[in-house]
Amino acid sequence: MNLRSVDLNLLVVLDALLDEAHVSRAADRLGLSQPAASSALERCRHLFRDPLLERGKGMMRLTPKAETLRVPLKNLLAEATIILAPPAIDLADLSQTVRIGMADHPATVIAGPLHHRLGLTAPGIDVVIQPWHGASAALDALAKGQIDLAASVFPEVGLSFRRKHLLDEHYLVLMRKGHPAADGFDLERWLAFPHVLVSGRGETRGALDDALAGIGRTRRVGMVVPSFIMVPPLLAGSDLIALLPSRCLPPRWQEQFAAFEPAVAVKGFPLHLAWHVRRDQDMAVQHVAKIIQDLLR
Repeated sequence: MNLRSVDLNLLVVLDALLDEAHVSRAADRLGLSQPAASSALERCRHLFRDPLLERGKGMMRLTPKAETLRVPLKNLLAEATIILAPPAIDLADLSQTVRIGMADHPATVIAGPLHHRLGLTAPGIDVVIQPWHGASAALDALAKGQIDLAASVFPEVGLSFRRKHLLDEHYLVLMRKGHPAADGFDLERWLAFPHVLVSGRGETRGALDDALAGIGRTRRVGMVVPSFIMVPPLLAGSDLIALLPSRCLPPRWQEQFAAFEPAVAVKGFPLHLAWHVRRDQDMAVQHVAKIIQDLLR
């Protein structure tokens, strides 16, 4: 391919087209007319010898070739931006949206303080906290540029990502005050009642089930919910019991609940913050990352 014939602006349009899978939305995002975006799509189809976007049932879909282009294209544009970027500007002058993928907890912990600190240091940075769908989905979204930061347990991230350790978490057993299992709490009392499990993907097993399997025991999961926020009201009005990360206990939990160390050893976990290497030089993303690290540490 003759690189002198490739217009870098064309690749910028292609990046938007592949993100949006919709010509009009891509045009709006870039401030182009729809005919201009359609013309750019046709030029990209000729350049890559592939349809790139095809009509499906009421929507456009990416071809397999287009899917393989998404991450390399974002990497290329990020590197070009670093090379061609103007001199650094003050944080206070930044105007940018930073998208973060994380579970409702720790999102509920950092959202208010993060907004406050940005108001003092970089008021032009807007934050979007997106629904959590698991660590693998988060890494995929980071690679595709759908989010800029992700907070989760990331045992391995590969060379394309950065990972910062935030904290180490341990589990506590939580139940309402006056629960029948609270008096003389032990393993037998714990397992005599149904448990509530938090899983954004609807899984019915967790860390406790693996620990119990090691001693030949099981528990009954009476309810699975997608959010830690849902757990305290459930416990307050029932005999359900929850095993929660210690930082997920509600504020002033001692007023309504009783907490115990697990009656069987359950391994804790680290919490990490991750981003794609193409965001290493992104001032807004790195500023938000630093604030999150400060807040959670």
